[in-house]
Amino acid sequence: MNVRPEFLQHRRKPTFNLPAGATDAHCHVFGPGAVFPYAPNRKYTPDDAPKEMLRALHDHLGVSRAVIVQASCHGIDNRAMMDCLASDPKRYRGVAIVDDSFGDKQYDKLHAGGVRGVRFNFVRHLGGAPDMGVFNRVMDRIKGRGWHVVLHLDAGSIEPLSDLIKALPLPFVIDHMGRVPAKDGVEQAPFKRLLEIARRDNAWIKVCGSERIDMPPYDKAVPIAHAVIETAPDRVLWGTDFPHPNPTHAADEADLVDLVPQFAPDPKRQQALLVDNPARLYGFA
Repeated sequence: MNVRPEFLQHRRKPTFNLPAGATDAHCHVFGPGAVFPYAPNRKYTPDDAPKEMLRALHDHLGVSRAVIVQASCHGIDNRAMMDCLASDPKRYRGVAIVDDSFGDKQYDKLHAGGVRGVRFNFVRHLGGAPDMGVFNRVMDRIKGRGWHVVLHLDAGSIEPLSDLIKALPLPFVIDHMGRVPAKDGVEQAPFKRLLEIARRDNAWIKVCGSERIDMPPYDKAVPIAHAVIETAPDRVLWGTDFPHPNPTHAADEADLVDLVPQFAPDPKRQQALLVDNPARLYGFA
């Protein structure tokens, strides 16, 4: 499939040069729907954004590696994500969505294909909290595999879920800085609780989603991300969230890349955020 001719036409090149091995630790592939149909019970239907589009964007930005996160619009049908991983196994890792129908053979196949974690949505507009029986049974299945769980939360869910999160018996990753509203600053109660969670040895936080918690030029997201990085410099990840499902505005990924030196002015912090941390968590060479 050819990337749409207009795809990169209005996207600028970042000013910040990403280092070798830089990893987009949160991005998606959507469809194409004619090949990989969207889930019947999906909460939204995205425009197709296949693997060729993602690779073209990463080449444009200077991204070396990526973690393809299964999105809820594809449900537990991980084929589009797995197809992307298979296209370049050294470059890609994956995070799947699973349920009780998955047995050891399915988990083994996912692992062999490059999957290293599972994702659960707790976000209201995506259906709210999952079946906690399923959640706990999945934790039991993956905790011995060296995998982690990715938690997609609303800011208002951080406090109610904090006891559950702290009790998790495996590494966990919180998406999009917990979706705390950037306008409320670093003193807001949900963010203070997020930092408390971030201090745990098995906690990882993604400083992606500036376009979800703020509006351009994302200046209010900067102190939020900076505080997370300073709290857990060896357990933070960065990503573009391309292709930005359910957007509030059209985001240019170059703007998100150029936030990195504002998030982490120290080159050593940048190296950890972009290269070393994702390599450790996802097993990149």
